[in-house]
Amino acid sequence: MENSFEPKVLVAQVSETDRIAFYKKTYAHVAGGVLLFVLFEYLFLQSATIVEFALSMTQGYKWLLLLGGFMLITNYAESTALKTSDKNLQYLAYSGYIFAEAFIFIPLIYIAISYTNNLDVIKQAGIVTLALFVGISSIVFITKKDFSFIRAGLSVGFFIAIGLIIAGALFGFNLGLWFSVGMCVLAAGSILYQTSNLVNKFSTDDYIPAALGLFASLMLLFWYVLQIFMSRD
Repeated sequence: MENSFEPKVLVAQVSETDRIAFYKKTYAHVAGGVLLFVLFEYLFLQSATIVEFALSMTQGYKWLLLLGGFMLITNYAESTALKTSDKNLQYLAYSGYIFAEAFIFIPLIYIAISYTNNLDVIKQAGIVTLALFVGISSIVFITKKDFSFIRAGLSVGFFIAIGLIIAGALFGFNLGLWFSVGMCVLAAGSILYQTSNLVNKFSTDDYIPAALGLFASLMLLFWYVLQIFMSRD
């Protein structure tokens, strides 16, 4: 409780050595999140009951309920990780978010595997996603610019996307390839924004919430890159 009043030191205010140490911790936690996601996904796919339940939630209003629940978990995890200095609670929030992310991915991963009878599409999408993630993140470190100004544009874009997703679920139309491309652009912008926050928003002790934000943007990009790969003839 006594730590809650200690002033935070922004990453931009510390030495280059401390800054690099913060970046290493953050990206190590992103990598750890990816490994935990893969583990959760593997375990989910071993259960026919879980897979059937997840697939049943992709139709109409059920999909909206699932997305709504996922968004609530996302908001709770992000706010918990940011508002508490208790590392155990931060790790719990991060792990809970990864668990929810893995669950919502079940239908897409299952269909992708069924689509090719192997993991080729998933591997290809994963490689492209990681390459884009590294490339977009490097823009911030190379230019050293503050990209916080794109937040308003991202917010508008995501609200439009949510509206289209709701309309598609309610009226049963496919959003199509170009929607996936547009969402990839939004996800790329989110990665740019989250990477910029590493320096301009977070303190040296905030590597877990920083990793959570980056992981969320990475998985959003992976979702739509995978959909693009699956849409190929």
